[in-house]
Amino acid sequence: MAKTTNETIEALAADIGKDVYMDIAKWHLYLSDAHLHTVLAEKLFPLLSSQSVDENQVLKILQSIPVKLASGKKEIPLSDFLPMQSQVNLMDILEKYQREAW
Repeated sequence: MAKTTNETIEALAADIGKDVYMDIAKWHLYLSDAHLHTVLAEKLFPLLSSQSVDENQVLKILQSIPVKLASGKKEIPLSDFLPMQSQVNLMDILEKYQREAW
């Protein structure tokens, strides 16, 4: 039985949350702990459903998600927090979903 859109987004968010992290002062803060995994999955899902995942589009989405610091005094794009390995992990997850889901 095929997964519904919500089930797919939830599964994608779970995978992103446990495998994609922000690097802050040499600490790995996983996106699930930062409560950013679901937001990212929701924004990435249209790329998966149109089977048009590419690194440039993913980077634009990462740049569009603000991470608030100091109770919102400053906002920095999520892309600025993700080290290269974390971006590779994200692309691997997206490629896996694109192959399996469609």
